[in-house]
Amino acid sequence: MFESANPLLLRQLQRVAGDGTAREKTMRWHDFVRDHIAYDPFAISFETGHLNASRTLENGRGHCIHKAIVFVSGCHALGIPAKLGLAKVRNHLGTGRLEEILGTNVLAPHGYAEVELDGRKIKCTPVFNAELCKRLDVELLAWDGCTDSLFQAADARGRKFMEYLQDYGTFDTVPTAFIYDVMRQEYPQMFDQTGRFMVERLA
Repeated sequence: MFESANPLLLRQLQRVAGDGTAREKTMRWHDFVRDHIAYDPFAISFETGHLNASRTLENGRGHCIHKAIVFVSGCHALGIPAKLGLAKVRNHLGTGRLEEILGTNVLAPHGYAEVELDGRKIKCTPVFNAELCKRLDVELLAWDGCTDSLFQAADARGRKFMEYLQDYGTFDTVPTAFIYDVMRQEYPQMFDQTGRFMVERLA
């Protein structure tokens, strides 16, 4: 799932990261993942390979966890320590269709990333692309490579946008079983009697 040696990822990273310090390269990679891979909250699947970084790059879109995995994979390829972070969030301005399906505006698990630069651990969220932010009338979530950048608290009119309810922590590998367990606990109606996630409900 973290594919730091994948040829597709390495080619894209080479085009995007460029020269400069580790921080500068990481910031460019962050902005690429944020804006050039569309955020798709409906792209949830537990099938083999669907969480792989290369799969998300090929699709050009992905769930927040997909995008965080791509970002972390690129950081690893740059020799920068990075981990996948997972949390429970409340999306006050989420899509009506998604809330209708899930029965709640609580999203779990939500993916972010933690990187280590100059000996400091910094959290960032390369998820909400510029086009989406413009459509939702919310400020783009920028990252300066020095401070945490996790969510937009409000939109341009001051309405609540997102808040973190629980941080599940960071992970060296993609904890597929944990992600599955969290989703089954939060959205039991999305699983059939055999425990299979009914992804067609999100179509």
